[in-house]
Amino acid sequence: MDARVLYQDEHLAVVFKPYGLLSETHESQPNLPAVLRGLCGCTVYPVHRLDRTTEGLMVYAKTPSAAAGLSASIADGALRKIYLAAVEGVPEDGGELCDLLYYDRSRHKSYVVTRERRGVKEARLRYQRLSTAVYEGKTVSIVRVGLLTGRTHQIRVQFASRRHPLVGDRRYGSTVSSDNIALCACELSFPHPATGEEMRFTCAPTHEAFGKTEY
Repeated sequence: MDARVLYQDEHLAVVFKPYGLLSETHESQPNLPAVLRGLCGCTVYPVHRLDRTTEGLMVYAKTPSAAAGLSASIADGALRKIYLAAVEGVPEDGGELCDLLYYDRSRHKSYVVTRERRGVKEARLRYQRLSTAVYEGKTVSIVRVGLLTGRTHQIRVQFASRRHPLVGDRRYGSTVSSDNIALCACELSFPHPATGEEMRFTCAPTHEAFGKTEY
């Protein structure tokens, strides 16, 4: 699926990022800011990110002042994202997951650790299990996730450490073969940086592990 603009005005653009695109500018790799220069006819300013292996909603600023306003909303928690993930097995109905994470840059991988040290950060999320079904011969559950912190690979490693890796996430132990990881940033809300109006957008995940269930 190609990138598509869901909303834009003179200050910002809200975009669906497909799998495979970087969310930040890169000189030699496919990236969404470069795509948006063609779709929006202007330079855009990234204010948050999604992994290349994640699809879903993003907002980009079109002006430095809008970038500052959106960044302030991120800092004070007013910009909110909700994810849908398909995980192997059946986690508990819901709750909060809290771990200490260490990100190893040389391996591009995060690890749950048991003690604080340099580079270790707390990671917290809340989730709700929505449904359970069979996919590719495996029991798979759909979970709705809200991040309370934003750490590298946070959703992936926190569920994997509890033996519920995301479908297709071979890096963190998935046993299901898939071209993509079943993770989508499906809801995005924030105050408009110029008007203060509350903006809210939703999208449906494209990974077939989600089936045709509506969330």
